[in-house]
Amino acid sequence: MAQNEESSERFWGQFHGPNIGYAEEQYELYKKDPEAVDPSTREIFERHGAPAWLEASGSDIQPSGTTSVKDVKKLTSAWKLVEAIRRFGHLEADIYPVGHDQTRKSSLVDPATYGLTEEDLESIPASWLWDKAPAGVDNGLDTIKELRKYYTGTITFEFDHVNNEQERRWLTNFIEEGNARANLSNEEKQQLLGRLVDVEGFEGFLHKTFVGQKRFSIEGLESMVPMLDQIVKYATNDKFEHIMMGMAHRGRLSVLAHVLGKPFDKIFSEFHTSPNKELVPSEGSMGINYGWTGDVKYHFGAEKEVKSDEQSTRITLAHNPSHLEFVNPVVAGFTRAAQDYRFQKGYPDRDENKAFGVVIHGDAAFIGEGVVAESLNLSGIPGYTTGGTLHIIANNLLGYTTNQTEGRSTRYASDLAKGFEIPIIRVNADDPIACVSAVRFAYEYRQKFHKDFLIDLVGYRRYGHNEMDEPRSTQPKLYQDIDNHPTAATVFANELEEKGALEEGAFEQMKEDVYQKLRDIYTGMKENQVEEAEADEVPKALRNGLSSIETAVPLERLKELNEGLLKRPEGFNGFKKVEKILKKRGEALEEGNKADWGAGEALAYASILSDGIPIRITGQDTERGTFAHRHLVLHDTETDEKYSPLHGLEQAEAAFDIRNSPLSEAGVLGFEYGYSVQAPNTLVIWEAQFGDFANAGQVIFDQFISAARAKWGEKSNMVMLLPHGYEGQGPEHSSARLERFLMMCAENNWIVANVTSSAQFFHLLRRQAALRDTESARPLVLMTPKSLLRNQRVASAPEEFAEGKFQTLRQQPGHKAVKKNVKRLLIGTGKVMVDLEETMDKSEEKYDWMQILRLEQIYPFPMKEMEKELKSLPNLEEIVWVQEEPKNMGSWDFVDNYLRELLKDGQRLRYIGRPHRAAPAVGVPNVHKTEQNHIIEEALQPTEGGDSQ
Repeated sequence: MAQNEESSERFWGQFHGPNIGYAEEQYELYKKDPEAVDPSTREIFERHGAPAWLEASGSDIQPSGTTSVKDVKKLTSAWKLVEAIRRFGHLEADIYPVGHDQTRKSSLVDPATYGLTEEDLESIPASWLWDKAPAGVDNGLDTIKELRKYYTGTITFEFDHVNNEQERRWLTNFIEEGNARANLSNEEKQQLLGRLVDVEGFEGFLHKTFVGQKRFSIEGLESMVPMLDQIVKYATNDKFEHIMMGMAHRGRLSVLAHVLGKPFDKIFSEFHTSPNKELVPSEGSMGINYGWTGDVKYHFGAEKEVKSDEQSTRITLAHNPSHLEFVNPVVAGFTRAAQDYRFQKGYPDRDENKAFGVVIHGDAAFIGEGVVAESLNLSGIPGYTTGGTLHIIANNLLGYTTNQTEGRSTRYASDLAKGFEIPIIRVNADDPIACVSAVRFAYEYRQKFHKDFLIDLVGYRRYGHNEMDEPRSTQPKLYQDIDNHPTAATVFANELEEKGALEEGAFEQMKEDVYQKLRDIYTGMKENQVEEAEADEVPKALRNGLSSIETAVPLERLKELNEGLLKRPEGFNGFKKVEKILKKRGEALEEGNKADWGAGEALAYASILSDGIPIRITGQDTERGTFAHRHLVLHDTETDEKYSPLHGLEQAEAAFDIRNSPLSEAGVLGFEYGYSVQAPNTLVIWEAQFGDFANAGQVIFDQFISAARAKWGEKSNMVMLLPHGYEGQGPEHSSARLERFLMMCAENNWIVANVTSSAQFFHLLRRQAALRDTESARPLVLMTPKSLLRNQRVASAPEEFAEGKFQTLRQQPGHKAVKKNVKRLLIGTGKVMVDLEETMDKSEEKYDWMQILRLEQIYPFPMKEMEKELKSLPNLEEIVWVQEEPKNMGSWDFVDNYLRELLKDGQRLRYIGRPHRAAPAVGVPNVHKTEQNHIIEEALQPTEGGDSQ
């Protein structure tokens, strides 16, 4: 405060003669109405207060003398110009190595726009315009020149969209105190040049040795590697345990080789394409484990341990498919999981200085892909924040063959970040000192404010998108510039030579040394004869069944847990209607009662937590449950404070992290997947508001959850709860598109289930928790009920929780067939089987000529259990599959092959359900009801010759 007072006093001390009178006059107007004065003048009074001589005398403002409006207007105009340079200096910045008109001029930072000449500026003392003007900056003209150096060079800044005053002040001071550009010694500059030579030499060697092969080279953005080096250096110095990185394929091989330490010979071996030989890495080369089907070389990630003193930092580069930005939320999930401590009850404790994320984006993808906005939106939400991610846009001025004007509506690729108040640096990739300086700026901001920061690394792409296409046909002028433009290493080496920081000939020698090193590695490799190439086998643990896992919990223990769920903090004012529901749950395990879906779910979580297994469950409206069935987060009706009964549970030995998510599918689903991979001992659950909302996360399902283990060896045990069932709600909220998940079933990659009792749900969740961090681990896709949540037909008796285990195939409740009389085996899954049960209960028909089975686990398909059932039916004539979904949806196309294999001579397989349809369901409730009744009636009609009343 004292410093501010001193600054204001110094400012007002510069006023003399007529200017004093004008300032007094303006201040009187300002006191009456701040809007009555010019905005620049108003800003002076807001910043410096009343003129110092008025405060000293304590007198009222009195106009005095002849005022000079012209002089004060010059001062306020100079103020406007100074602020314009801070805000709009980026418009004249030297950030484009190629492909941009060299004469960059903006009227916004032109003194003439403000009616100012050089003489005008020279007449204004520097301290009037810039409180912290450095030595040698004496007047307004000096000020403008100095600030232009800071804001319009090869590194420039944009943070006018950041509304927090403390952050804005810090950012401004960092820049204007001269910290935004590092001062490197000659030795450090030579090391930086050496790093660029390493990268350029590696890419050049690949280009010449493996002609025409895709590698998505980093050339044009080589400075990215020393930037990442700096991040690693800062993180290890600050004793971070993890650096989590994600990037698309542009430059990935160089990052793997130079930042992650993937051996060069391993990379060379992956380029070898001989049909009957393989190029073998040298003995002792670091092994990297992948899945059994593999992936292309520029999609793989890697890990590296960096040790310093007694501390080690693990760098993880996430595997990523060609879906570019979808790795962003996955990396955020990795990071949050590495920060959370989950082994105490309540919410996890979080240390945001244990891990941080670095995400490298493409310029076209950053602005073009919606998942980027979803991911950025997570950055400040309590359940998803990671304390600040460092974003780098690898800006090569193109999206494949699409120009910027065709790829975005904004001036810059980075403009999306403004909506999230993320500070932005733009830096010329040909200036490696500016590039590593940008990293220091970003890192220090992250550490101080624990928020995201974005560096737009502006370079170019030296070849076509994948080294196989010809960019000169679509961007002839840009590639004329690129062809004539020297590499970043050459530009930097020439600069160092001119300044005497590099000896003549040293640069050529550095390049020769790198080439020779790579040549020696390559020629030292061996070729081995190989048999015809085949994918590896699925791990044995995945081929084994899951029936041996015990999931029952003694009844007394369940009752203790259930009682604990009713306890509340002293003085907690619960919502009476909800407390009534929960109190009824407390009686669910008494003799003669049953536990509905919500009670069974709560008991599953309570028992899992008491086993010391953490749980994280998120989704839209998950705390209460979309259908108001869960109520695992309660709100005090007086204070609105939140409380979860599972946090106060005495028996809990681990964290229960339950969160309502933002209205996002791809972003949140990717985050939870990443969390599950990084925290394999945690049961991670994502719930869709309605099952079909999962459609918006299809890339995460296709590329990560279903296939990541086969491609990359990446394990996840996460659970997806997808409400599914036909109740006349129309096309959108009926189907979770079960068929899509079944279409991706193979190699025991995940479990797909559709259960019809609370006990089955209980045992299935407990089985999934038991699979955590084992070779048998795999995701679970579960169709969950909507209207059935409160249906007593899905409620289970206490002994069903205390005994037995999950049944993949379940007998229809309340139905007993006479096996020698059975002509038809009716099989189905999910809600339609409960509809059948209700209809059969109302009928006088015994239906003893028909056996009915519920397929509760659709994949892995319970073939042995089904065979056993069929053997017990000696006079079976037909197997009938019944479903409520259209014929081209649901499970029919999937189970058809399995059931057909089981047919014996004389038996037939038949389908009952809706016909082929384009939409998942009809939109008129009455039509739905008619269709549903018809399906039920047809399913229960007797077989020809059957014994029926």
